[in-house]
Amino acid sequence: MITSNERGRTGTNLDTIRRQNLATVLGMVHRGGPAARSSLTQATGLNRSTVGALVGELVELGLVTEREPETSNRVGRPSPVVVADTRVVALAVNPEIDAITVGIVGLDGVVHRRVRHPTGQVPTGAEAVAIASAMIDGLRPELAAATRVTGIGVAVPGLVRESDGVVRLAPHLEWVDEPFAAELAAATGFPVHAGNDARLGANAERLYGAGRGATDLVYLNGGASGIGAGVIVGGVPLTGVSGYAGELGHMLVNSAGIRCHCGAVGCLETEVSQRALLRVLGLEEADTDELDRALAAAVKAGDPAVSAEIERQLGFLAIALRNATNVFNPQLIVLGGFLGSLHALAPERLAALVAEQVLSASGEHLAIVRAELGSSILMIGAAELAFAPLLASPSPVSAR
Repeated sequence: MITSNERGRTGTNLDTIRRQNLATVLGMVHRGGPAARSSLTQATGLNRSTVGALVGELVELGLVTEREPETSNRVGRPSPVVVADTRVVALAVNPEIDAITVGIVGLDGVVHRRVRHPTGQVPTGAEAVAIASAMIDGLRPELAAATRVTGIGVAVPGLVRESDGVVRLAPHLEWVDEPFAAELAAATGFPVHAGNDARLGANAERLYGAGRGATDLVYLNGGASGIGAGVIVGGVPLTGVSGYAGELGHMLVNSAGIRCHCGAVGCLETEVSQRALLRVLGLEEADTDELDRALAAAVKAGDPAVSAEIERQLGFLAIALRNATNVFNPQLIVLGGFLGSLHALAPERLAALVAEQVLSASGEHLAIVRAELGSSILMIGAAELAFAPLLASPSPVSAR
């Protein structure tokens, strides 16, 4: 005989399993794109009626939609295709030394809108909050078309404490113990989650870009604020005890180098820098596309100063990639920002420099590629922070 307490526990367990299965199905559609019900049935191992019920509940929750499949020659009634509802969105914010960027990203991982506001100077935390909040206010007419806004994800070029989004140190922004997430939440009324920009970029490339399908990868991004990195090990982002792991930009690559702002000598980001490339090109600033064109033109013209600087930076970058490969044994190294520009100039040269130095066993399955998501990468990565609570526990729309 089943007692009332046992019935209660059984009901609770079944509800827990149902919610876990809802999260599984939603996560598959969110990360993998549109999927036929039959594909979800096969991938989850659940029976067809269970998957149908789960999809129906996700439709009622406003998280997915269903559409008729494209015509095929297969016998029988075709299975409906389940799609993440693009009207469910997250906001993304990226404070940088020269601009604040805000984006709207759909649950399908597509950037709906991206707006960049140049600051003219390095913004303080309070200034960045005010600018981002004003930019979000300007986007509210577009947000009105969304069925729900899950919150704001922030990609910060610095060390961010995962537990509360406090920016412990963002040296190029000159922020120390800045409660940016809490202040932006108070200014906008949205829940805010913050993380290191390169780690979020690594996750975005793993889910939607060059790292799709990879379980072990290292992502390095080069920008105006230096070089950041994110590491994925066994399909899980490497965070460290407080969320500060992966600071490969401060790896020693030149013991005779100059002193870095962190206090050490010869860090990767002091030897390999966007600023040095722009200086030798005679440019004040350039986005990635402009830098690609300028570097290619200079190389084609045979500019010796530019060629020498490229070779110098490739040499130090190869040292860093050697160390990363020996330590993490990744299957893939993904290079973003100006590092991607360097790679595009001479992919074979960089691969050869790394191969000459790396432990042969550690590097035998290594591929070095350029990031694919371009300017969308940090918007997508930051949005994943805001989507995470909903993906973990699909829920009805709350009042906002």
